[in-house]
Amino acid sequence: QVLLVESGGGLVQAGDSLRLSCAGSGGVLSYYTMGWFRQAPGKEREFVAAITAIGERTDYEDLVKGRFTISRDSAKDTVYLQMKSLKLEDTAVYYCVASRFFGRRRENEYDYWGQGTQVTVSS
Repeated sequence: QVLLVESGGGLVQAGDSLRLSCAGSGGVLSYYTMGWFRQAPGKEREFVAAITAIGERTDYEDLVKGRFTISRDSAKDTVYLQMKSLKLEDTAVYYCVASRFFGRRRENEYDYWGQGTQVTVSS
């Protein structure tokens, strides 16, 4: 069982930055591709970003490319999502996810999910 706990969400203004964290339990995250999904009010959950188990490759959804950066710290068993130049449309619940495979963008291709953290961007 992989337990994922997100933190770092909050209320920010458009143009601000925010960093989300996802902590794993017992050093297990190093075996998985890690990623982030988000779900805005009234919309379906969507892929945001992913990073391979050893961090050598990343994948970003086009709308966040150049603004968001996913990274991981194996020593801390933690994955991060650094978000810059936040826009109103980035408002969503952000979920940390884990998969055995890289290059996946569908919800059902990720085996483990965190409980989510709310990010609200105001004007």
